[in-house]
Parts: sequence; C-alpha cells; structure tokens
Amino acid sequence: MRELSRLLRYSHPYTPHLLASVVLMACVGAAQALTALLIGPIFDRVLDPSSVEAPVRLFTIPIFRYAVYLSDLMPASIHNVWTMVATGILTVFFIKGLCDYIANYLINYVGYSAITDLRQTVFDRVVHQDAHFFEANSTARVMSSIMNDLEKIQVALSHILADWLRQSFTAVGLLAVVLQTDWRLAIVSLTVLPFVLVPTLRLGKKIRRSTRRAQDDAAELNQVLQETLTGHQVVKSFGAEEVESNRFRARAEKLRDSNLHYVAQQAIASPIIEFFGAVTIVGLLTYARTQIKSGAMTTGEFTGFVIALLMLYEPVKRLTGIHNIFQQALGASQKVFEYLDRDQHVTEKPGAAKLARFEKSIQFDHVGFRYPSVPDGFKLDAVDLEVKRGQVVALVGSSGAGKTTLANLVPRFYDVTSGAVRIDGRDVRDLRLASLRDKISLVAQDTFLFNDTVAANIGYGLRHATREQIHEAARNAMAEEFIVRLPQGYDTIIGERGTKLSGGQRQRLAIARALLKNAPILILDEATSHLDTESERLVQSALQNLMAHRTVIVIAHRLSTVRRADKIVVLDRGGVAETGTHDELISRGGIYQRLHDMQFLEADA
Repeated sequence: MRELSRLLRYSHPYTPHLLASVVLMACVGAAQALTALLIGPIFDRVLDPSSVEAPVRLFTIPIFRYAVYLSDLMPASIHNVWTMVATGILTVFFIKGLCDYIANYLINYVGYSAITDLRQTVFDRVVHQDAHFFEANSTARVMSSIMNDLEKIQVALSHILADWLRQSFTAVGLLAVVLQTDWRLAIVSLTVLPFVLVPTLRLGKKIRRSTRRAQDDAAELNQVLQETLTGHQVVKSFGAEEVESNRFRARAEKLRDSNLHYVAQQAIASPIIEFFGAVTIVGLLTYARTQIKSGAMTTGEFTGFVIALLMLYEPVKRLTGIHNIFQQALGASQKVFEYLDRDQHVTEKPGAAKLARFEKSIQFDHVGFRYPSVPDGFKLDAVDLEVKRGQVVALVGSSGAGKTTLANLVPRFYDVTSGAVRIDGRDVRDLRLASLRDKISLVAQDTFLFNDTVAANIGYGLRHATREQIHEAARNAMAEEFIVRLPQGYDTIIGERGTKLSGGQRQRLAIARALLKNAPILILDEATSHLDTESERLVQSALQNLMAHRTVIVIAHRLSTVRRADKIVVLDRGGVAETGTHDELISRGGIYQRLHDMQFLEADA
C-alpha cells in the first residue's frame, strides 16, 4: 500500500479530473445495472402477450420507486410497455456510452499526466546524481527503468485504473440488482467469491516478484543492445557478431521465460472464476425450477437474476486481472523508487554561499579520497597542493596515479574523504554547486558531443548565446575552417557523439564550447592524447587561446605538452612525489626524469 499511495500521490494535482471520472464511472455502473433490470420486463411483458393486464413491475428497489409510480399510471398495453422498455434501453446505452467515453478520457489524462510528472521527477533526480551513482548503475539499466518500468506503471494508472473504476461500479450496481431480486438466493450464489479472491490475493505477491524479475531481465537485454550498437566497430573488428547474437539470444530467452512465468500466474484466476461460476449456475437452475413452479418467481425475474449474476462475474473476473496488473506496476515501481530514495554523496549544504568570482587560488589541503564502491582499492593520501590564479599547473604520473581523480575533486564530481579542497580559502563543500561549476570549464580526453547541430554543441557552453558569439568561439578554437566545409555549415547534424567528425574536429568543438563558457578555471584532462600529429598541432593552438588569462590544471600523459607549465606535480600511488618546473625536475633525477626519458626513448625507437 505504501508504494501504491506513492504512485497515486502523483495524481493529486489532477484531483478534479479524477473525481469527475469517478462520478461518470458510477453512472456507467448504474447504467450496466439498469441493463440487467430491463431483462425481466422484456420476458414477462413484451414477449408474453398473456400478461397484458399484469402490473408493470420494472423496479422494486427504493431508488426507483418514482419510476414504478409513473409506470403504474400508464395504460398497461404491450405497445406502451415495449415503448417504455425500448426507450429505456436506448437511453441507458446512450448515457452509458457517453459517460464511459468522457470518464475514460479523463482517467487516461490523469494517468498519463501523473506518469509524465513521475518520469520527469525520476529524470531530474538521476541527472543530479553524483559520479558514484553512474559507477554503480549502467546506462542501459537506468534507461530501462525510466522508460520500461514507468511504462508498466503508466498502463496501470491510465487504462487499468479506468477499467478498475468501471468494473467496480458495475459490480456494485449488479450486486444491488441480484440482492433486490432475491437476497437469499444472491447470498448463496456469492458464497463462491472467497474461493476466487483468496487465491488471487496470494498470487499478487508472486506476480510482483515475477514482474520485478522480468524488468531486470529486460534491463539486461537493453544493456546488451546498447553495448552492441554503440560498440559496433569493436564488434566488427573482432568478428564477434555471432558472439553478440548469442548473448542477445540468451538474454531474450531469459526475458521470455520471465514473462511466461508471469502469464502463467496471472491467467490462473480466470478459469477458477469460470469453474465456480458454472457450479453456481447449475445450483441456481435446480433452485429456479421449484420457485417458478410455485409462482414465487417469474421466468423473466429469474432470467434477469441469472443474467445479472453472470454479468457480475465478469467484472469480478476483470477486477482480479486488474489486481494482478497493479501488482505488476508495483513490482516495476520498486527500482524507480530506489532511484528517488537513493541518498546522494555530493549534496549542497543548506545556506551554501555563492562563489561570485575566483580571485586567489585553488588549494588541496591534506586531501584524502577513497572510492566508496572499492574502499580497499585506490586512494589519495594527504595531498597538499596550491594552484594560484593565472598559473598553469600540470599533473603527471603513471596510469592510476590519481591525476584525474584529484582534478575531479575541484568541481565536486566527488567529495574528499578527508581534508578539504578550497577556492579562495573557502571549502568547496560550503559553496553552491551551480556557482562553483559555473567557474570551471572541462575539456576531457573522451569528448562528448550531442546528436545535434555544430552550433547547438558549441552553444551548450552558454545558454542563449548569439550566433556571433558561437562563430567567434569557433574561430578562436581553430574550428571554423572545417565547419564552413560541412554540408550545412554550423547547422550540420554531427551524429551521435560526433561520429561524423574526426577526433581533432570533435576536440576543437569541445574547446570552442569551453571558450564560450569563459570560465576562469580550466581543467584539461589529456585533451590531446588520442590525436595524430597534425590534429594535435591544431588542437594545441586552440588550447593556447583557451588557456590565455585562465587558471589551468593540465592532466597530461605526453610530457612534451607540459614543458611550459608554471608548476609540474608528479603523482605516484595517490600522493605527491615531486613538484617543480620542467628543468628543475629533469635535473633531480627522480620519477619525472624517468618518465621523460622513457617517452623519448620510445620516440627514438
């Protein structure tokens, strides 16, 4: 019930639409009950000419006494009775159809709107998550939850909720009909319901578990699909198409088995209801023979009772199916609510200060860090470092030394586990995240571009940037010369992750994006490591324009790119091993000289 109440909470903004649909669905249920009540007069008066002089007994339940009074005043002829019954049939079906149409639209409006709000809430929560979240959850699994899991919930809160209201009110109306016809017989007939409802409720929990398993299997299938499509070049280069095909088939068959397990559990309720319904009908027919012979009940009344009872079993059967589908939605909601309930490691303190400008320095004050997912793995230990305003500081070291990790602590992609990172003397954890990250630009080794136009990708660095500002950033990034040669120039769609461009072109667009942002602090994470010599020369020229008048932290593997840095910091095993200029470190004969000699020996070889 807690999960269901959380789901229904998203329908609160649409309460008027929901209430209106409830009222209209109540009218649908009443109309369905009236349909059953009209059966008796048809058999007793319209189809039996010998009963012309008999009183017109349409309804006997109190709510219809006024209708009975009017019918008694009318001349008792077959023509008049048929006119009244025919008019009643047409009116009932017209009202039922109109109310059902409007109510169905309103309840779907509520369901789709509520799920749209929930999907937006989940997306906003995910997009604000820290790096730990994306390390623990694959992209495909998160996408599967936001799309597939919420699709299950959407079906329950729109189509199924509408059907639940319709069938519930129909069941109540038909129950009233069978009770007013012969309440003793009705009670005896309904004794089979516990044999139907108890197994259904017990099946609900199993169905919820089966649904969660099926959704997890769907996420695994989605992951295989996403990895194979994004890594299609690797798959082809290793001739692994058959391997991926088998991997996809295995996941697809696992998902099929999970879905069939759900179907087997969900479908068992229908034959149970139908069997007990048949038992009830046989008993009723036996009882009716004696009642009709004794005159206690007319043929039309019994026919109306049986039809109402049969009509009652249909919504009961539908309601058990609806219950199972709601259980399916609740199973799908578990992962969604896990995302909403997950605590963030990187959060903004209440009353955090705004970083208006960067004026003095970035200071790593005895910084320690461990990845939460691997507490016994890599760590930074007691790192002390100061980057003054306007300096270019290079972080070098072997792979796994901690260069990228240390740089990621500045924009708070991670939080330190001990010590502090300070900007102008203030701990970054005491600053507003938006104002902190607004002062930092990042150009990474793995450039990410959107499947959009060149102009849109550059303009991502500054909201509402003018066309001229975008062109100027492209010129300063040495990118305009290749942009103007593209089929639509700045309006060319560059493909997923910029696949229509070369590595150097993608990197220059990333530099143009950073130039447009114009942040005072710049982090370059091995921005030229994957480029050929000509592309590297162009990118280095663009980087010189980007680095001018900025405070720069350069993460470099190629030591030739950091010779002119104001300070070079050598990291080794999560700590600072050496600090100095290029000439100073070369003359010391330490780790830096060893790395330098190895690279140039490799180049000579």
